[in-house]
Amino acid sequence: MIKVLFVCLGNICRSPLAEGVFAHLVAQDRLAAQIGCDSAGTGDWHAGDLPDHRARSTASAHGLALTHRARQVKDSDFTDFDYIFAMDRYNLQTLVQLAKLAGGPPQAHLALLREFDPLPDSLEVEDPYYGDQQDFENCYQTVARCASEILAHLKIKHELG
Repeated sequence: MIKVLFVCLGNICRSPLAEGVFAHLVAQDRLAAQIGCDSAGTGDWHAGDLPDHRARSTASAHGLALTHRARQVKDSDFTDFDYIFAMDRYNLQTLVQLAKLAGGPPQAHLALLREFDPLPDSLEVEDPYYGDQQDFENCYQTVARCASEILAHLKIKHELG
């Protein structure tokens, strides 16, 4: 099984949206037995919490239910996952540091999510936490574009579907 992890700061806005969209796309393509996903945060402030209500509302408007409970990245993530996608440079740098503390270079491929954005205006997924509902919709649209491209990449690279 190919395992994908999406990471943001608190695991209540961007990364659960990315996880939800990606899981939906994987299920649509009937690849759930071959591709798994999860999300986590580099911080532990919201561990155990559901995603932000605005993230859940945005996902719901697109037919998705976000039921993930926030968790912090752990050492084993660097060996348990094949791909780890950070929402921004700060979280990518933190992941690199955490991987070193976990015992060396990660086995997982670390990258920015927006490296897969077909419409890149930045490599950062803007954090909608301090914004309004439109900021959450913008975030959703960004992660949806990227998730679709990541899935297409994985299907080609791993000869799936």
